[in-house]
Amino acid sequence: MHTSFSDGLFSPTDLVKLAAEAKLKAVAITDHDTIDGIPEALAQGTRSRMEVLPGVELGAACPTGTMHFLGYLIDIASPTLESKLRLIRETREERNPKIVAKLHDLGVHIEYEEVMDEAVGATIGRPHIARVLVKKGYAHNVGEAFDRYLGRQAPAYVPRPRFSSAQVIELIRDAGGVPVLAHPTTLGVGLGSNLDTLIARLVGEGLLGIEAMYSGYDARTTNMLVRLAERHNILLSGGSDFHGDPDSGIQIGTGRGDLRVPYRYAESLREAATALRRRSVAPAIS
Repeated sequence: MHTSFSDGLFSPTDLVKLAAEAKLKAVAITDHDTIDGIPEALAQGTRSRMEVLPGVELGAACPTGTMHFLGYLIDIASPTLESKLRLIRETREERNPKIVAKLHDLGVHIEYEEVMDEAVGATIGRPHIARVLVKKGYAHNVGEAFDRYLGRQAPAYVPRPRFSSAQVIELIRDAGGVPVLAHPTTLGVGLGSNLDTLIARLVGEGLLGIEAMYSGYDARTTNMLVRLAERHNILLSGGSDFHGDPDSGIQIGTGRGDLRVPYRYAESLREAATALRRRSVAPAIS
């Protein structure tokens, strides 16, 4: 789930409260490129008796589509993680005004100050620009704003430098986290042999899991991803990708109504994180 520290609409406190009201057993807070909302979410988790998994979502270079990784159970005190996240946010800060300038060239008149006001101090990204476009009548909803202006094939798209998949996986593992490939259907390689080959490469780079359950996936897609994870002996995870946007149709915990992520996925992630940390502190054998 995403909070107002990145592109979500709810504060970490309110998001965890909503999760508790929905009777969820555990949630993962995985804001884009920032961990600033995690302490607040953990504090509310204690008050609400809700298990909160600290996480982050990071993008990686992908020539065919969009590649994101979830870093579950990261150490939010890791200085290396924070320095790399700061670098990523700086690339966003350089990119966003260029997108607004491109929109101006297209006759779409929004100001960067409006985007900043929309973000309310959060890490600014394209979803904030999209919401301004909706508010000013240039699109009916965020999805249309991406399709018409901001998506990868759209006229106002501006690429930004990205780490490689190996670098992102290494960053997550160095921070004590479990790297999981998010929503694999956005990779642009389909669900067949090309995806199988890509997963094999990512596992070789240190990937430990794949998001097999996701808002909008049908049973066939989920089953194919589960079998793929089994073939490569990696973990399963699932998530609603909840941002709080009412236009998305995604509800907290249940996605578009039929999402049921089993708690054992969270248990497996915790076991993997514990094993990684034990391995990192194991004494050398002379």
